[in-house]
Order: sequence, then C-alpha cells, then structure tokens
Amino acid sequence: MRSLTKLLMLLALLVAAGSLVLAQSTKPASDPGAGATKAEVDQLRSELAAQRQTIEELKAVVERLAQVRTAAVGNNALEVTPVADRPAEVRWQPADASGSGSPRLTNAVLREPDPAPEAVVEQDKTPPAAAPKKDAPLTAGWSGEHFFIKSPDGQFSISPYGYLNTDYRAYKGDGAPSDTFLIRRARFGFQGNYGSHFDFALLTDANATTGAIVRDAYVNIRIRPEFQFQAGQFKEPFAQETGIGATNLDFVERGFQSLLYPCSGTAYRCPGITLHGDISGGVVQWWAGAFNGRNGVTANVTNEPEFTGRLRFYPFRKGKSDWMKQLAFGGSISHSRSRGLSNDVSFSGLIPDAAYNFFPSLRINGPIERYEGEFTYIKGPAAVRGEYVQMQEQRYAVGSETVGGLGFLTLPGVGAKAWNVASTFLLTKEKRPENGTPRVNKPLFGPDTPGGKGRGLGAWEVGVRFTGIQANAPGAIFPNALTPGLVPTYDSHTDEITFGLNWYPNYWVKYMVNVGIDQLHQPSVTGQVPQNFFVVMQRLQFRF
Repeated sequence: MRSLTKLLMLLALLVAAGSLVLAQSTKPASDPGAGATKAEVDQLRSELAAQRQTIEELKAVVERLAQVRTAAVGNNALEVTPVADRPAEVRWQPADASGSGSPRLTNAVLREPDPAPEAVVEQDKTPPAAAPKKDAPLTAGWSGEHFFIKSPDGQFSISPYGYLNTDYRAYKGDGAPSDTFLIRRARFGFQGNYGSHFDFALLTDANATTGAIVRDAYVNIRIRPEFQFQAGQFKEPFAQETGIGATNLDFVERGFQSLLYPCSGTAYRCPGITLHGDISGGVVQWWAGAFNGRNGVTANVTNEPEFTGRLRFYPFRKGKSDWMKQLAFGGSISHSRSRGLSNDVSFSGLIPDAAYNFFPSLRINGPIERYEGEFTYIKGPAAVRGEYVQMQEQRYAVGSETVGGLGFLTLPGVGAKAWNVASTFLLTKEKRPENGTPRVNKPLFGPDTPGGKGRGLGAWEVGVRFTGIQANAPGAIFPNALTPGLVPTYDSHTDEITFGLNWYPNYWVKYMVNVGIDQLHQPSVTGQVPQNFFVVMQRLQFRF
C-alpha cells in the first residue's frame, strides 16, 4: 500500500528527529559547545514527549492499516474520509490539543482502493477451500451422424433424427396422373439407449396419408448379440428392401415386389414383437416375429397373428477375400389370415410411382402365404441387388361376386409374383454401404463428411433397375338352374425399366432423378389399355 509506505517513512523520520533531540538534551553542562538555557531544555523535553506519543499513535495506525483493507475509490485514487464519517474506534485526537504547533494527525484518514483480484491472489497464498463436489454435466455434441445428449456415465443417450423427401413427378401416358409436386415423407423422431441392453426409437410422419402418423415406436432389448427382443410398432422383417431405410434407397421408389410385402399400406409397419440376432459376428442374421398384420396401429381381427421369419447369410464375411466379403443371400416367409366378414381385400395394384393401377382389389377370406428370396453383392463403389417374392391369398366362401349372388362359394385364390434386379455404381469411387449413405469424399458445400478430403463436386452415382409383377385371379362358372353365375378371370402383367442418377452434394443432402418406362402388358382394370407410361421423378432429400 502506498499510504502504508509513506507512514513508515514518516515514522522513520520522526524517530530520527527524536533521537537527535534526545542526544542534544543529554549533553553534559560542562560541554564547551553547550549554550542552551534551562527553558530551552524544558521545551525540548516537552516536544520529545509529544513526539513519543505521536510515534505510539502512528504504530497503532500502521497495525490497523495492515489488518484492514479499505475499499477502492475511482481509478486507483485515494479517498479522504472525514473523521466524522469514521467509526469511533478509528478516530484520533491531536497530540497537542493546545495548538502549540507540535506534530499531530489531521482529522482525516487516507484510504487506498482495494487491490485488483490478481493482487489479492498474490498477497493471500492460502489455498481456497475445496468447492463442494457437483455431478458431472451432460455431454452433448455431434456424432458424425446425429446430434446427441448423453448422461455423464454413458448409460443414457438420446438423438433426434429425421428426413424430408420433396418430389416432382411428371407423367406421360393415356390415363396417367397429372404432373405434381409432392412431399413424399416428412419424418422426425428420437432414438437412443438406456443402459447397455435397451434401445428405443420413436418416429412420426407429419405427411402420413394412410394409417396413424406414428411410424416407429419400439423398444429393443439386447440380451446378447445372438438373441434380442423387440416390441412395439416397426417394420416387419420380411424381404431385403424392407430392411433398407427410406433415405438409403438406390431409386426414388421401391420395386414392384414391395406391393406384396406385409403391411405395405403403412410403410410396412405393424404392431408386434420379434426375436432376432446376429450369430458369429453377423455371419448369420435371423428374425422371427408375430404381428397384427392389419396396417398401422390397428387391432387384429382374427385369433391368429401374422407370423414372419427371415434368414440372411454372409458366408464370406470373415474370409480373407475382399471380393466375397459383402456377398449376402437369404429368404423370408410369412403366414397370416384374412377375414371376409371384416371386408378384407387382396393387395393393392397401384404401382409405387402411382402411374396406374394394374390389378383390382378383390374380396379375400382365409390364409395368406408369402415367400421371398434375396441376394446382395457389393464391391467398392459397385452394388448389385436382387429379390423375388411370391404370394397367395385365398378366397374361401366369398360368393360369386355376381349380381344376384350365388351364396358363399369358394373361389380360386389370388396369386401374385414379383421380381426386382438393380445395379448401382459410384462414379466418384466412394464405397457403397449395404444400408447407408456413401461417405462423400469431397462435398460441394455444407458440413464436411467425417473423414472427408476437402471440397469438390460431391458424390455421383448411376443406376439401372428392372422390376415387374404378375397377378392372377382365376374365374369360375357356377351352373345353377336358378341363378347361374360366372366369376371373371383377372390376369395382369406389368414391368418397369428405370434409369437413375443420384447426386450427393454432401453427406446429408441427396438429389435423385429417375426416368422410368412402365410397360403395362395385360391390364385388368376396366377402361385401361396396354401401353407404355413414361415417368420422370425428381427428389431432393434432407436428413439429419
């Protein structure tokens, strides 16, 4: 403190002066140089006593200043505090009340501003008391795929995710729909885990046109990798393209074989349960489940659930050959039962691009059987996928469907089979994942891809696909003397060739252009004639 230094210097000067006066006053009278009178000696002694009193007062002031820090005033300026404003215990009285001119303190005290925080730290070397222990904060960030919030111990995490598909579709053909813009999907949800054995997901579709807006709502229990249990509403584990997420499709719409999937009316999702697992590190994957089979969050109408099973093999996944590691094949089966009293009808014949309806929906009653075979081969930027599905829907006791009716008579069942073969190739040489977005090496704009290599033109992919479907509902003649009847035969065949171009400006944005030639060979819908339809579909997809 500056004031403390000045007071110490003043104290030293007073001590020196007092010592000089004392020395002069104690010289012997016989000293030749002594000429002071008795009155002068008495005056000096009086002044010395006053100085001693002053010294004691200064010592008290120094001790008080060392113990008490005064508040700062202005910009390191000194503050003069009147004596009247000071506490009584720090007020000083003049040393010589008679005003004899002896040294004394004035009726004010100098106050120095508080030192800066750094100075306080330098002066006080005592370590601060330990702060009370607090719980570690939540962790939040970006995983490279999704935002996330995670508990300090990692036992709980949650990630928002979603995607938006905006389409423009143009048609050419007799009876084809009008050109239109379309919000194909607008989905948002959450996924995460709690503990080391529980996963969950909730996904809604704000633009759902069939069923409830809830798409996924389930909990998965990972008892072991080989044995897991899932319950709620989710995709039935039937067929290859069902397992591919909507954001990872090679083409704008799935192939014609998807018309024969279970619960195709609500994005292949139904309430139910399934057991599944990965054996030997994913060399074998299996699923076995039971579902309502009624499209969306709808109660079952029979006492028999829809059973679905699937197997998928990767025989060379652990081999040394890179050429065969991503070869996979497998198959699916499904069994359910329809109910004529609930007005159940056969599968919808509206093809995925909605260009036309190639087959009517007929009343059904009885068992429904589905069978499927699949394969996938991926090597670097190239991928080839294939699939075949066959379905049989029975028509027990549904009547003749003729005016006047013939009673509840059994008709031949509705059979259908469909196929899909597709190939894609990434021109920019990124690796094609089995079910995911290619890691764009050089995005054009936006966030960099995790592990990317700077800026470029994004990733470019070309593809071609051949898909088709054939359905048959045999007719019957019922000779009846009173009400003879004829049930017409329905037999239809259609296929499609699609050429696709996919552009990934970055890892989270995708632009798709598909040019499709739909060949309607044998229409079964009244008024429709065999012809070719040309369809151009464009999609801009955002995901997070």
